[in-house]
Amino acid sequence: MHTANPKPQPQPEDYRELDRKILRLCGELYDLDAASLQLKVINYLQTETRSQCCWLLLVSEDNHQLFCQVVGDKVLEEEISFPLMFGRFGQVVETKTSITLQDVSQEERGLLSSLLGFEPNSMLCVPVISQATGQVVALACTFNKLGGQRYMEADEHVIQHCFCYTSTVLTSTLAFQKEQKLKFECQALLQVAKNLFTHLDDVSVLLQEIIIEARNLSNAEICSVFLLDHFSHELVAKVFDGGVVNDDEKEFRIPADQGIAGHVATTGKILNIKDAYSHPLFYRGVDDSTGFRTRNILCFPIKDENEEVIGVAELVNKTNGPWFNRFDEDLATAFSIYCGISIAHSLLYKKVHEAQFRSHLANEMMMYHMKVSEEEVTKLLHSGIEPVQKIHPDFSEFTYTPRSLPDDSTPMGVLSMLEDMGFINTYKLDLHTLARFCLMVKKGYRDPPYHNWMHAFSVSHFCYLLYKNLQLSNYLEDIEILALFVSCMCHDLDHRGTNNSFQVASQSVLAALYSSEGSVMERHHFAQAIAILNTQGCNIFEKFSRKDYQRMLDLMREIILATDLAHHLRIFKDLQKMADAGYNPRSQSHRSLLLCLLMTSCDLSDQTKGWKTTRKIAELIYKEFFSQGDLEKAMGNRPSEMMDREKAYIPELQISFMEHIAMPIYKLLQEIFPRSAELYERVAANREQWAKVSHKFTIRGLPSNNSLDFLDEEFELLQSQGAFGDDSHRMNGCLDDDCDKHGQ
Repeated sequence: MHTANPKPQPQPEDYRELDRKILRLCGELYDLDAASLQLKVINYLQTETRSQCCWLLLVSEDNHQLFCQVVGDKVLEEEISFPLMFGRFGQVVETKTSITLQDVSQEERGLLSSLLGFEPNSMLCVPVISQATGQVVALACTFNKLGGQRYMEADEHVIQHCFCYTSTVLTSTLAFQKEQKLKFECQALLQVAKNLFTHLDDVSVLLQEIIIEARNLSNAEICSVFLLDHFSHELVAKVFDGGVVNDDEKEFRIPADQGIAGHVATTGKILNIKDAYSHPLFYRGVDDSTGFRTRNILCFPIKDENEEVIGVAELVNKTNGPWFNRFDEDLATAFSIYCGISIAHSLLYKKVHEAQFRSHLANEMMMYHMKVSEEEVTKLLHSGIEPVQKIHPDFSEFTYTPRSLPDDSTPMGVLSMLEDMGFINTYKLDLHTLARFCLMVKKGYRDPPYHNWMHAFSVSHFCYLLYKNLQLSNYLEDIEILALFVSCMCHDLDHRGTNNSFQVASQSVLAALYSSEGSVMERHHFAQAIAILNTQGCNIFEKFSRKDYQRMLDLMREIILATDLAHHLRIFKDLQKMADAGYNPRSQSHRSLLLCLLMTSCDLSDQTKGWKTTRKIAELIYKEFFSQGDLEKAMGNRPSEMMDREKAYIPELQISFMEHIAMPIYKLLQEIFPRSAELYERVAANREQWAKVSHKFTIRGLPSNNSLDFLDEEFELLQSQGAFGDDSHRMNGCLDDDCDKHGQ
């Protein structure tokens, strides 16, 4: 290492002159601002060493950084920071020995030139050592000794002599300035708290505010906040860098045990990464694809009052330094407390609102429906449970039309089916509780044209038919079949005759409660089923073990949510793969998929009946659709074609529905259950019937009363012409009073 050129030591009179100058300097060091104090010391050093420029590199308390606030006679607007190992300067801190320009590499000289604004031709760097701790607290650097001379040992003594008197003042002023900075940060945190706690009513807006405040406090380039989903064990982000994901976009999810954010979520400890690319947990694929460069990361946990991790915040790229320092870590720790409190209260606020919505819905439902009286239960059970053969000889056949059963006979029909399947005996179901439950479910349905109790009964009856004709016991467990049957009963509870998109568009109470999760109506149907089970005297599963009870509710939730056709379309490829590979009853995923398929096939089972039933069902469905379309028009919205009575072309809509939805479903059912082939054949035959009468609509147009009765004339004409061959009696299921005569 090169040192300053040797020179005779200063004589006592020289020191006396220096002391007088130092005393004058110390008398001027009354500033509370460290930058102003440094400016005076630097001017003194420049004069006494006869240098063009001078600066002080201050050493951070954690010994990781060097930072500069003043260069020559200029106070920097933003301090400059260097890694402690910045070339040979870090060695000065470590060895406590001086260096000159000859000790510095060409690359380091180029960096010095860019910072100084001129080419240094000489330099002297002297460590400033604290008298209290013996540690290096700063590096005093002088550049370009006037006259083109080289720095001498005497210059080094001048610098050391200066800081014998001024280092204590300098360190004290820096400590005071740090306290002032902490005070400012505390005030900033109080303002942060005010800003955060005014946005508790909306979690997304709150998260956006957290990102803005975190980025401003830490001087980060980018910030992201993830919330921990304990149910799926994933970290979920809907807000990035201050931007909220649109409602129609999917939120971003990552496993809670992977990557940097996952590590922090798992350990609950802050992670400060100075070089992202060298860290084993960092995935640089995103940088490679976007062109963005991640230099450093500060990732910290967000905890609730129980010290449980509820989220993670990730700060990327320190903008006013090489990386995030210890001060940033302390600030992040303090900031995370405010975040945790605000997020926890925001989520609690949301739960309170949801509870209010549920209460409103429950009150609304109770106002609409009446409780089941004991007289109704006694009347239903007065003569015992009726055998299914007594209801109708063909009650267990796919050709039977359950809609032909009188409405007041349907509760007994439910009891008869449960008795015939053996579930009443197997699960020791209390008859009075079961009867009350059936009557309560029946009353839980409103009276829209299609999604009413008769639809639920028909769907439940088809589940019974599947059990009787396809030997479901060989494919599913008894508890799964019972869950399927009860779900069929409850799957459209409290249906209002409007679909999910209408609930969202109209900003209904249901949408406010369920829209963030999707499947608005299906979640409401399940919630109403649970409400009925929780009604006194209606819990048919009260004798179940805790494990079986929880499993029953989980199955019902899964099955009822599967009635959303959007869900069916999402899993259709998985259903096809299962059918192609062959059903495996030992596979939990196969059983789950099969339950979803069976529920959907039950829900659409009207399409497997005869033409008259199919035609009548279409009339009911479109009557309900058109009512929704009228409401949408009244709201100023444009309904879809199938909802618009002025634009709907029913035969083509039905053909499209059967080709793209119904027929693929029953085709899959046929592949898994060959005995169900007649169901697919009947759906296909009904599709052909719609095609044969389609041209009649072109000629006549849609009737003004939306009735499709005139299609019966075409059917009877085609039937008389032998269009359906010997199978016509199986096609002719109906809803008319004489419907049961066709089987005699």
